[in-house]
Amino acid sequence: MFDSSKEAKKLFECIIHPVKLDRFFNELWERKPLLIKRHIANYNDGWFSTAELDHILRQENIQYSVNLDITSYENGKRETHNPIGRAYAPVVWDYYQNGCSVRLLNPQTYSRRVWKLLAVLQEFFGSCAGANVYLTPPGTQGFAPHYDDIEAFILQLEGRKNWKLYSPKNESGTLPRFSSDNFSEEEIGEPILNIVLDAGDLLYFPRGTIHQATALEDTHSLHITVSCFQKNSWYDFFEKLMPRALQIAFEEDLELRKGLPTDYLHHTGVVNSDKESPERQFIMGKVEKLMTSIMKHAPVDAAFDQMGRQFVHDSLPPVLSESEKSCSIHGTGERWDSQRQQVTSMVEIEPDTMIKIIRKGAVRLVMEMDQVHVYHTLENLRYYHGTEPQYVDIPIDAAPAVEFLIHSYPEYVPVDSLPLDDIQLKIDIVTALYEKGLILTQEPLDPIYEEGVDENEAPM
Repeated sequence: MFDSSKEAKKLFECIIHPVKLDRFFNELWERKPLLIKRHIANYNDGWFSTAELDHILRQENIQYSVNLDITSYENGKRETHNPIGRAYAPVVWDYYQNGCSVRLLNPQTYSRRVWKLLAVLQEFFGSCAGANVYLTPPGTQGFAPHYDDIEAFILQLEGRKNWKLYSPKNESGTLPRFSSDNFSEEEIGEPILNIVLDAGDLLYFPRGTIHQATALEDTHSLHITVSCFQKNSWYDFFEKLMPRALQIAFEEDLELRKGLPTDYLHHTGVVNSDKESPERQFIMGKVEKLMTSIMKHAPVDAAFDQMGRQFVHDSLPPVLSESEKSCSIHGTGERWDSQRQQVTSMVEIEPDTMIKIIRKGAVRLVMEMDQVHVYHTLENLRYYHGTEPQYVDIPIDAAPAVEFLIHSYPEYVPVDSLPLDDIQLKIDIVTALYEKGLILTQEPLDPIYEEGVDENEAPM
């Protein structure tokens, strides 16, 4: 039975093989780089290629600065050479021949294989997974030393590249929330890692790791950088939690609504920070007590739901197999029969229909302002925030049915087993989710009417 969580774990294990998951997360994740030299040139084959880049440039409307960058870094100077408008293949290759690097910014929009890679990994990380593809001419460098705000997995696809990694310059550069400006060579010191990636190799480094890379003189380099955990820290969680916690505490705790002491300005602030007066001690104690009260009112699960809502909005839609399409709204149901000149193949959800949600990470049940929304990824586009957050409204009393489906995954369950009293409500809720693409049936639904029988003549 297909389980999207297990598929995601298996894929990530394959990416970091032979390193085990426990070692990776206990010793390396967010701590230090990992280099895997595989000596298997085709290990990363299939994700992307220079030939596929050429095909995309010729078949798709790739726009400079939106989908693609032309860059160079020479004599300490980083330049972007983007014209305005569409990036036509001959022009891009002319830049490449003149020593410029090519960066494809959203390959998942045009490459089904990259889309599949990221759509699966995002479920493992519980975080949006992104990617850029970098093509570098022999003996050149396209970018200045810098650090990024993402966890980076470098999959070397073709050729060879010399990577140099450097420690953060200070504590604030460790696990930063935003990427850096460019650094000069004088600012970054000596590298902590200086290695060559060959095709098939992997390099991981945490956000905040300063890096630069140069293709070797005798070959071009093509790699894909898979990224995750952008703005997915405890800080980002508390940023959602604290405003609501303060609002709830204000409504429920009279002490927060009382006025400040009339003399508080005489005992607080930088000018009074070294004083040990009884008045200052009273004020500091009061602040500590109120902070404790605020945290007691913190809606922790609601804040995590908002993180989940953000994740669903950030995510790619799932890549469905043909068998999944045949068991969902994506490939079955009503259609126009040109020969008979009428709509045929009507299907209905029945009490004994076996169902499950389409992916564990594709939906999030969220209570907002006394309403229940089922946020989902199915109508997201293949580029970041291509649509507004998509959701299905359901009645509050139907929420247990959605919870049941989420907790039952990956097992199929009959519609009649949903924890609701009314069978029609069960069917209505499942139908609403099915028609938005969120439900898979165990078997393709049978058309209501026999083929060749006019609907108006079918027995009641």
